[in-house]
Amino acid sequence: MIGYVIRRLIMMVVLLFLLTIAVFALFSLLPGDPARLTCGKACTPSIIEANRHRLGLDEPPLVQYGKFLSGIFVGRVFSPDSPEPIQCDAPCLGYSFNRHEQVLTLITRSAPVTMWLAIGAFILWLVAGILFGIYAALRRGRWQDRAVVSVSLIGYSLPSFFIGLLLVFFVIIKLKWLPFPDYVSPFEDPVKFTQTMLLPWIVLAMLNAAFYMRLTRNQVLEALGEDYVRTARAKGLPERTVVVKHALRAGLTPIVTAAGLDLAYLLGGAIISENIFSLPGMGSLAVSSISDSDLPLIAGITLVTASIIIFANLIIDLLYAVIDPRVRVA
Repeated sequence: MIGYVIRRLIMMVVLLFLLTIAVFALFSLLPGDPARLTCGKACTPSIIEANRHRLGLDEPPLVQYGKFLSGIFVGRVFSPDSPEPIQCDAPCLGYSFNRHEQVLTLITRSAPVTMWLAIGAFILWLVAGILFGIYAALRRGRWQDRAVVSVSLIGYSLPSFFIGLLLVFFVIIKLKWLPFPDYVSPFEDPVKFTQTMLLPWIVLAMLNAAFYMRLTRNQVLEALGEDYVRTARAKGLPERTVVVKHALRAGLTPIVTAAGLDLAYLLGGAIISENIFSLPGMGSLAVSSISDSDLPLIAGITLVTASIIIFANLIIDLLYAVIDPRVRVA
């Protein structure tokens, strides 16, 4: 197990290094002039040149990448020749000259919203998907099974933005069951926080809950037909023990794998949910940074979200090894 963990950690470090190269190349070496994009409306050649020097774009690409990488570990200084140089403390992901703040400060301010949104949606779709999937498998061929399959098919077919708009119109505007979203920290006002996040959780979880219902149902049905399950029933074990300890554990491996892969959907779907419900998270920050052509902020958000996905997949690999010891030799 220790060797497996070490191999995965080395692979993660390599991926993070390659990620920094990809992000730097994507936002620094592609056609286009970031100095021109950050110039604003009153743009002159002298202002563009000053922006290029301030962003460090007048240096060779290798020097730019070296400063970009070292800034993550030791920080860096922007506009060192100006009367008021800008100190970006480590880990420095860049400086947003549009907002006059460090990129990491902006991300840190909006990350908790996205974190709570992702955690709540993940728990909701995982619990609902697994429980209803098991329930449908145990009622195979009955009306309960057909109802769960039909609901999952409908949930899998409807786009997230359509579900979100329907919930806003009926639940908030028409029926007034919930107030308009106004985000507060769960530590300040738990009730208001839950009221604000409930509908975004449902919107973000709907599609994946439907997928996990079908996946869990199929995995449990397949496991229930195995010889070791029939043997467990023949020994007189309780049905709950047979389902949870034998059938579900055997079918848990693909569910855990799918959960890790779906983290990318979580972060992508957060953009839709946050904009529909006006949540000040990383999704809304990403949309506004794109509309403002704030390249340092876009690069920082890309680097952070991709790093989160890499770390999450490391955790999934470790859980996978705990559930199925055979993967440790891979």
